[in-house]
Amino acid sequence: MYRSQSFGVALLASSTLLLESTLLRILAVAQYYHFAFLVISLALLGFGASGSFLSLASKVQSKTKGWKLLKNGPNLIIISGIFYSTSIAIAYIIVNFLPFDSYSIAWERKQILLFLIYYLVLSLPFFFSGLCIGGSLAIYKGESHKIYAANLIGSAVGVLIAPGTIWLAGILGALIICIFIGLIAVFVGRSVYKTSEENGVNQNAPKNNRWIVILGSIIIILISAEVILSVINLDNRSPIGLIISPYKGLSHAKRYPGSEVILGRWNAISRIDILKGAGTRQLPGLSYEYSQPPPIQHGISIDAEALQPISLVKPDDFDAARFMPEYLVFLLRPKARVLILEPAGGLGVLQAMAGSANQITAVIDNPMLVDSVIESAPGFEVFHHPDVDTVIESPRVFVRNATTKFDIVFIPLTDSYRPITSGAYSLSETYNLTVEAFNAYLDNLNPGGIFVITRWLQTPPSESLKLINTINRALQLDGSKNPDEAVIAYRGIQTITVLVNPEGWENYELNRLREFLDARKFDLVWAPGMDPEEANRYNKLPEPVYYNYFSILMKPNRSDEFSSTYPYAIDPPIDDRPFFYHFFTWKQTPEVIANIGRTWQPFGGSGYFVLLALLLLVIIFSIVLILIPMLINIRISMFRETFWRTLLYFSALGCAFLFIEIPLIQQSILILGNPTYAFTVVVFALLSFSGIGSYFARSRWLPKRLSMGFLIILALISPWLIARFAHLILGWTFVLRAVAVVIYIAPLAILMGIPFPSGLAWLEQEHGDLVPWAWAINGCASVIAAVLAAILTLGYGYRLVLLIGAVAYLVAFLVLPSKWYKPDWT
Repeated sequence: MYRSQSFGVALLASSTLLLESTLLRILAVAQYYHFAFLVISLALLGFGASGSFLSLASKVQSKTKGWKLLKNGPNLIIISGIFYSTSIAIAYIIVNFLPFDSYSIAWERKQILLFLIYYLVLSLPFFFSGLCIGGSLAIYKGESHKIYAANLIGSAVGVLIAPGTIWLAGILGALIICIFIGLIAVFVGRSVYKTSEENGVNQNAPKNNRWIVILGSIIIILISAEVILSVINLDNRSPIGLIISPYKGLSHAKRYPGSEVILGRWNAISRIDILKGAGTRQLPGLSYEYSQPPPIQHGISIDAEALQPISLVKPDDFDAARFMPEYLVFLLRPKARVLILEPAGGLGVLQAMAGSANQITAVIDNPMLVDSVIESAPGFEVFHHPDVDTVIESPRVFVRNATTKFDIVFIPLTDSYRPITSGAYSLSETYNLTVEAFNAYLDNLNPGGIFVITRWLQTPPSESLKLINTINRALQLDGSKNPDEAVIAYRGIQTITVLVNPEGWENYELNRLREFLDARKFDLVWAPGMDPEEANRYNKLPEPVYYNYFSILMKPNRSDEFSSTYPYAIDPPIDDRPFFYHFFTWKQTPEVIANIGRTWQPFGGSGYFVLLALLLLVIIFSIVLILIPMLINIRISMFRETFWRTLLYFSALGCAFLFIEIPLIQQSILILGNPTYAFTVVVFALLSFSGIGSYFARSRWLPKRLSMGFLIILALISPWLIARFAHLILGWTFVLRAVAVVIYIAPLAILMGIPFPSGLAWLEQEHGDLVPWAWAINGCASVIAAVLAAILTLGYGYRLVLLIGAVAYLVAFLVLPSKWYKPDWT
């Protein structure tokens, strides 16, 4: 009967991972990235709570007669499945109608209560799913490794189908599918129950099981219908079917008088909305010497963020291009072969065309973005112009495979302005702005070619300083002995533009530079042989801070010391730590604390403190969930060695798995080009092959000591292997890269699947009623590890996190009694 139970568990696990992927997309669009990470991490504590509940239930059942929850697997699936499916629909309704606003939580006290409700309702589906999985592990002693394998493989299927489901069915459709997969599990449980009843099993169980299924199914269907109707009938609801935070860019744009959404759609990796009449007038860095009205523009929003422009103007009529800061590069390299990386709505492409570029290659990693721009701007679509070769690919992959060199490599400014004090994008990794990325761009230049990039100016200076540090390190990596001779930088009111020619600048080019800056009223920040009097002439600041700081950073013997003492983190990001937007240092702590509740920023301060607050919350909740079962068994827990070994062993496993999983996902973003693809491929590979390892965990032929030894060794060498592996396969096609990632992960994943069910086998021999508690410990430790891994990665990189994961497996290896490793121990 465990086979049918395994199938029911696999269905619920599959639905749960699909739900988790869907919720991440919902919250990332409706709120923002940090909040999505926070809520999902908290909600996953529902798994830990289910283990604590099962521990309590087992204690109560041992003192009562009659039907027992933990002795009837089919009923466990039926009850868990009904409450799981119902709670998804209820959670969606409550969360989507709750007037919660993450941006005002720092100064509006009622938002704290609303946040707790937000968290509790989202944790319910995970609680009921965990109830079924953890309960099944406790019921089917001797077969728990197969139940756990079904859980892992089912979860892998859920991850694999998530991108396609969201793409084809949208967010609402994905939630409905989650609900009905849970309902299918209910009917599987009912089928198993009926068969076992006919065979004389479950005679003590209640006879109204059929009515529970029927009534539960009716309730689920009615609530699902209510969800659909609520979305269709509400006039004030967005086309996404979500209430978006009023402080997000899309919400602002929709409030503009006369704005109209002309296109909105999902694909596997993003949500795109295009608006017309929303007052979009964006020409970043435009000189105030330009006196004509800007061209009419549509606005394109990705994941409800601030609009980026789609300019409805022909290249020959785009006079404003001559007054934008990047126009200088087209004067210095006329008729150039140009590579433009991630131009969003196409403004950078339009600039190159207006600059009389000879050949233009535009590289974009989101195919829906290109299609949406073409569809919304007929007659003005730059991506289908005969002079433009549009390539759908990750910039890092493209430059690795490029067979031609370019006269200009151009990274347009497509990000909205992000105040660094908010820290709202600290966790946003970007492999396009690391030292290794810049080095790759420089390698793709023709002799005398120019790399050009524009970024926002921040107060105090920060983003510009991190940019120049990154460029300097890339030039040094490229063999340049005098980076200060290769760089030109100038600024306007809001932006800074940097030009890099690795071979250095000719005098006539520097003269042309000064003529351009004088005509456009841009201020020189850095150039070879620059006179300090040339700085801060037009867009005056109290002090020429940008020139002063650049003068220091351009001197290799002083730049490191300056960066280490600067109030913000301006060290160059690298592929092992690709967080260009992370500026937090502990020096900022007094300022952040002083501004809590006084600034109009998410959570009132640095996003780093959001992570620290989240870590504190999950630690407190986890301690409570783990201690409750211990307090119930206090007479023996304080003295029984098994209790302490259980606590250490399953805590170590929960931490180890996540400390390895998260860096693998993050580093695979570089390989696969997109976070969604990386999450899908890596988690699918880890869970599916871990499921295989779990299934064979109790085989007598499996040398347990040797398997744990190989696991620890592989985990220890992974930090060095993954970097070389990424470099090796980056130039392959996407399918080959995805397959290679799966093959690379498979041996490690198989070994990672063995320790948990093996630990359950040990527990069943020593103290079988501790299995639910082990489930609780593992779930809580996993959530703590997920948050802690994010914090450690920001400060120290992925390699350290992987090494900690290896050490955690070593701790688990040392905790179990030595007799567990003997061949006759099953």
